[in-house]
Amino acid sequence: MHKLLLVLTLLFSALSAYAEVIEKEGIPNTITDKIYKKHANAIDLTAERKNHFSQDLLKVYYKEGEDKFVDYFRPDGHFFVSGLIIAADDMMFTDSKEKLKAEFNDYKIKQAILVVNPNGAGEEYDVVLETQGKAWDVIIDKKGNLAKAEIDN
Repeated sequence: MHKLLLVLTLLFSALSAYAEVIEKEGIPNTITDKIYKKHANAIDLTAERKNHFSQDLLKVYYKEGEDKFVDYFRPDGHFFVSGLIIAADDMMFTDSKEKLKAEFNDYKIKQAILVVNPNGAGEEYDVVLETQGKAWDVIIDKKGNLAKAEIDN
């Protein structure tokens, strides 16, 4: 039991650090170069550190015209996967909605992104939700388990 509490505390601490927004100037050039190769007119680039499938990643948001994109890169600049912005009702894990309700009771999902493991080992959701005036960054794994961190408003 003590090990589980220690692991959850470490995970919560790690996720808390990941909520920091990185402006365009802080995104490595290798990553911005790759984005501009595919999307020459990309604007409003921002990023944040995330962990999916036990890998540290950089989650990069950008726009091109009216379209919004999310790509995940490894810290060394290698492309990992594109995230798919989805409607909250499209979340597929049946347990996840019940676990969200048990954890947060009354919440509103502000953003949900489906992240598919490129190695075919499942999918996870990257969710931002709001409850009682606080924003939360929640990762939901394929078993419906929640890893969460409060976002500073």
